[in-house]
Amino acid sequence: MASSGGTKAIVAALVANLGIAVTKFVAYLLTHSSSMLAESVHSLADSGNQALLLVGGRRARREATPEHPFGYGRSRYIYAFIVSIVLFTLGGLFALYEAYHKWQDPHGIESWHWVPIVVLVAAIGMETFSFRTAIVESNHVRGSRSWKEFVRTEKSPELPVVLLEDLGALVGLILALVGVSLTLLTGNGLWDAAGTAAIGVLLVVIAIILAIEIQSLLIGEAALPEHVAAVQQAIVGDGVASLIHLRTMHLGPDEILVAAKIELDAATSAADVAAAVNGAEERIRAAVPVRTTIYLEPDLRQSPGVPAR
Repeated sequence: MASSGGTKAIVAALVANLGIAVTKFVAYLLTHSSSMLAESVHSLADSGNQALLLVGGRRARREATPEHPFGYGRSRYIYAFIVSIVLFTLGGLFALYEAYHKWQDPHGIESWHWVPIVVLVAAIGMETFSFRTAIVESNHVRGSRSWKEFVRTEKSPELPVVLLEDLGALVGLILALVGVSLTLLTGNGLWDAAGTAAIGVLLVVIAIILAIEIQSLLIGEAALPEHVAAVQQAIVGDGVASLIHLRTMHLGPDEILVAAKIELDAATSAADVAAAVNGAEERIRAAVPVRTTIYLEPDLRQSPGVPAR
């Protein structure tokens, strides 16, 4: 990911959500619509989430320390995982609670009837701008991957998080608009409660998807297949006869760990071994477009049937 692209999408979403949250909450105070309250809390949660993503990106840029010799790149995964928790609790569960409360005591919108419609239509416009920004920035790094593949395989969490948040926000706004419109037409507050419940279910589902994908990154995912292939091809060269086995893992979105056993050509001295290993490291760094931490172990090819150690 281009970090600048992710930051641009985050900032666009943050500005849009702050403005939307304020207008929705004013609409709630005027109309007492549960859909408007759920949506204002949703936008407030999204604003907090974008702030968390910015903090995570900043903390990830810290230099490695003796206590954290591989750096702080995974801070971006940790903060993105916190985002999924906030979206689940403050967004989804609050909306479900508010829907239950409204279902127990349904009432129509008794004043300022036009306010929620105007606010929701304006919010859809602002959220569409944010969503479009996230799509444009994602297309810079998505390549030929489908959107589903992009969300599942992208190692930088910010753009998938913002994409899913913005998509959820747009769908939530439409659900709120439907619930409020039907409440205004029928005078029955149960439609408002139903719209609020639908928003809650939507946010819970998105939060679970995010948590599953980011959990995989936190555990440690291998490098992208094209990067693994590039490493495999680059290792074999001057002084290196073959690759015995290879392990890769993302230390952060923009850095991978490469650990491999390699078979060397006939070496007559330690200097030959060092030259072969250093040459392989240089070829790997030239072949892979992300930072690499490399550990290569010279070894002998095992006889057939003997597992590599």
